[in-house]
Amino acid sequence: MWSKRHEVDYALQRQRRLRALRGPQVMLEDADALDADPVLLRSATHHGEPTTVTCPVCTQGMLTNLNYVFGDQLGQFSGRIKSTAELEEMQNEYGEFTVRVVEVCTNCGWNYMISTYLLGDGTRRRPPRRQRTVEDIYG
Repeated sequence: MWSKRHEVDYALQRQRRLRALRGPQVMLEDADALDADPVLLRSATHHGEPTTVTCPVCTQGMLTNLNYVFGDQLGQFSGRIKSTAELEEMQNEYGEFTVRVVEVCTNCGWNYMISTYLLGDGTRRRPPRRQRTVEDIYG
């Protein structure tokens, strides 16, 4: 992606969390890393991008990445999950938006935000008009 900037990689915090999980005393905040929300697990199953990385906790399942997009210029589409191909298209359509990449193991529930970055062409735009959704129609 040509417009990728302000990338933050959370690899060091991820390693600290994994070391804490393997340690003699597991703190409550560290145990939360294995308590994935059911919606997150469903999203990873149906919308995630499979990787070749083995889960560092259970070592049985493969990790799945989810790309969440956020930004004022996205309007009602902020907070949605997008594929890498969709992100490449979006970087030409929007001025600036944030992508947060979360890795999820659907086997054991491990989940961690592994990186964040900005995408977009830098041109300031107004958010798109609100479009009717299924929720608007059926309540």
